[in-house]
Amino acid sequence: MHGEPTCRKNPTLCSSFLLGFLIVFLLSFRHGCCKSDIHTGYRLTLAVPVEYTVGFIGRAFLIESNQMAPNFKTALSVEAVNGKYSCSLQVFLGDVKVWNSGHYSHFYVSEKCVLELTQAGDLKLKGPKNRVGWRTGTSRQGVERLQILKTGNLVLLDALNLIKWQSFNFPTDVILWGQSLNLATRLTSFPTNSTEFYTFEIQYDKIALYLHSGKWNYSYWEFKPSKNRNITYIVLGSKGLEVYNDKAKKIAQIFSSQQLDPLRFLALGNKTGNFGLYYFSEDDYNFKAAFQAINDTCDLPLACKPCDICTFSNTCSSIHLLTQKHKKNSGCGEGAPGEVLCGRDKVEMLEFHGVTSVLKDAPRRVNVSKDLCANLCIDDCECVAALYSSDTKECKIYGVVIGVKQFEGGNGLSYMVKVQKGIHTSHGKSNLKKWVMILVGVVDGLIILLVFGGLAYYLIQKRRKKLLATGNNNTS
Repeated sequence: MHGEPTCRKNPTLCSSFLLGFLIVFLLSFRHGCCKSDIHTGYRLTLAVPVEYTVGFIGRAFLIESNQMAPNFKTALSVEAVNGKYSCSLQVFLGDVKVWNSGHYSHFYVSEKCVLELTQAGDLKLKGPKNRVGWRTGTSRQGVERLQILKTGNLVLLDALNLIKWQSFNFPTDVILWGQSLNLATRLTSFPTNSTEFYTFEIQYDKIALYLHSGKWNYSYWEFKPSKNRNITYIVLGSKGLEVYNDKAKKIAQIFSSQQLDPLRFLALGNKTGNFGLYYFSEDDYNFKAAFQAINDTCDLPLACKPCDICTFSNTCSSIHLLTQKHKKNSGCGEGAPGEVLCGRDKVEMLEFHGVTSVLKDAPRRVNVSKDLCANLCIDDCECVAALYSSDTKECKIYGVVIGVKQFEGGNGLSYMVKVQKGIHTSHGKSNLKKWVMILVGVVDGLIILLVFGGLAYYLIQKRRKKLLATGNNNTS
């Protein structure tokens, strides 16, 4: 277990922790530690701390695959999440979590977290008062045991070794070597403290990465097989990500590894939204990326905060003329905008040149002018930004101001952000007024200086001539 609290600081919490450890120890002793499988009638309980401790992890490993390290292990876990304790069943490859029953929906518990493989063959996670938070739904299907295979697939088997349930059918943010992903499934990852999330999806004509924000979905990376061939499923092979059609014929491959060590898993990162292919390095005794889909930081959708521009130096620069107060009403604040943004008497578009958006698949109109593009966004209450290309006369409408980056050679592009009417105009006029007043002051000063300088020069020259004339008369 990890995250053990200090007993002296919190004896109540520590006693709960020790109780959970004792239960795990006794059950492990009774059933054997980390066997290759467990049978019906198995039950394991972890005690949940009374008080919340940030970073707490209580974990008991149940079964493991029979292979050389790093091998697969299955664990019952209690983790501190969002001020509560989450109970889940997890699969690890070495130290990497590759599957989690609570990936899409946390099962929050108090007092205890229970894993049970019932006599009827249903695998359950339960809390106090036998409240069920997750189950496989395999009751009365002849299930006899739970086993972790050498592929990392967690399976429920019957007496004939037929699979009645498997974790491979419920992918999270990782696919393992030999695992396939078809049109009906996808990988999903959730950035911490964000309303957006990422998906890795298989479609008929492409493989794509998507950013989801509310009802808006945008792709930011795509791979399309040549000759417009359709995709049915993909498989992670030892040397790359293999793409197949409906006749089980390989039509493409993403990346061809030159590493001697085979690829072990594909992971969709929850911080960047990038996906990578990973192998195990015996030299470093760690997993390393053999391939990353996106190599430029500015091509990542959340490389910068909303309403920031990712620059050529891979740094984030805030969009000018938008203060924190105004950002809330321009789609730039965290969460939903402060008020509905629509109506030509209330909003206008703030235009930027030399920038673009990494977000694709936005609603678009073709053969339109820039003014019409701006008006389309102004009249749409859910639109907060638009990208216009004068070369193709194409207008894209966005519901988020995310993924904006500096773009070289983008003279034909105009990126426009919706703001409250008068925000940047009055700001610009104020600055212009100050600039004009400064310029007028400088010019006036120069004029006055020249006038007085010229007058002084005239008087000096006139007096000098008069003195010279007087001197000449005296001499004669």
